[in-house]
Amino acid sequence: MAPVSDLVWSVGRLTRDDRWETLGTRGATVWFTGLSGSGKSTLASAVEERLVASGRPAYRLDGDNIRSGLNIDLGFSPEGREENVRRVAEVALLFADAGLVALAALISPYAKGRRRARALHEEAGIRFVEVYVATPISVCAQRDPKGLYARASTGEISSFTGLDHPYEPPTDPDLVVGHHLPLAEAVDRVLEALGAAEATQTH
Repeated sequence: MAPVSDLVWSVGRLTRDDRWETLGTRGATVWFTGLSGSGKSTLASAVEERLVASGRPAYRLDGDNIRSGLNIDLGFSPEGREENVRRVAEVALLFADAGLVALAALISPYAKGRRRARALHEEAGIRFVEVYVATPISVCAQRDPKGLYARASTGEISSFTGLDHPYEPPTDPDLVVGHHLPLAEAVDRVLEALGAAEATQTH
C-alpha cells in the first residue's frame, strides 16, 4: 500500500461548479442517526423517493446494505463501527460531489465519528445535514422489525447498541425527528432542513 504522502489527488477537467450547473442540482449529504428500529431507513427511503420524483438525484446509503458489500469485512467492535462510519462518510462525499443528495442511514453510535463526517464535508464545501431520529429504545424494541432486540435480550447478540453497547445521541443536530411524527411531515422537515423544499417545487 502506498503511503498517503505519495498520493496526489487527481484533478479533472470538469469543476464541481460546472458539473452542478450543468446538471441543475447541488450535491449534499443528509446523515440519519438513531437506534436500530428508530425509523432511519424508512425516513431516508421516503426522502429519496420525494427528491427523485421532483427531479433531484438522490441515493440512499443504508447501513445494512453497505455492510453487505463495501463494508462486509467490518465487525461490530468499536473500531469496526468507527471504520464503517468513516467509509460511509467518504462514499457520501463522493456522491454529493457528483451532484447527488447522499442519504446515509446508519446507527453511527459515536459522536466523534459523526463529527468527523461533518468536518469532512465542511472542509470540502459540501452541505451536511445531521438528522437525529429520536425514537426511544422502548419503542424501537417494541417495533423490533429485524428481531434484533429479542435476540439481544436472550444473549444471542452481544454488543447491541442501546442495550450493552453505548449510543451517544447528538447534542446539536440540524434536525430532530420524533417517532410520533407522521412520515410525510418528517420528510417535509428533512427537505426544509436540507433547503430542498423550494427546489423540489421548481423542478
